[in-house]
Amino acid sequence: MRFAPAAAALSLCLAISASVINAGASDNPDARAEALVAQGQAALAAGETQAAVDAFEAALAVDPGYTPIFIDLAEAARQQGLQGKAIRYYREALERDPGNFAAISGEGAALVEKGALEKAKRNLARLQSLCGDACPETVALESSIARGVPARLAADTAAEGAAVSN
Repeated sequence: MRFAPAAAALSLCLAISASVINAGASDNPDARAEALVAQGQAALAAGETQAAVDAFEAALAVDPGYTPIFIDLAEAARQQGLQGKAIRYYREALERDPGNFAAISGEGAALVEKGALEKAKRNLARLQSLCGDACPETVALESSIARGVPARLAADTAAEGAAVSN
């Protein structure tokens, strides 16, 4: 009898959080968010990364449950040279949709750009197990890994190694 109010409050709290979680995951995005995403993708294709980020963030404000926006934000961050931020966006997309091939591949490519080849190879192995060797995302990540670490990063790493050994 003493625990009845606490149990009722706990069950109410669980019911509310379950409804909020289910409300956040939408398969059908808001039409305004779709329009903003299209606007952002056009800006990104035109090389206007800040305009693209602004459009994607506006789309996220309109429809926070639409996971593909995070992948678009990650692509914009990669174009800006912000691989760490891109990885964070990819991981947010993967938290929401663990089997998202584009997020796994994009995160792997960003890891390569950051110099973390071993972690990128783990993403490649994960992609190969999920969608196979012929999957477009797998092929894209394989080519990123094959290209290796960007020259500017390799030069920075070599310079740091020389400075440490002196």
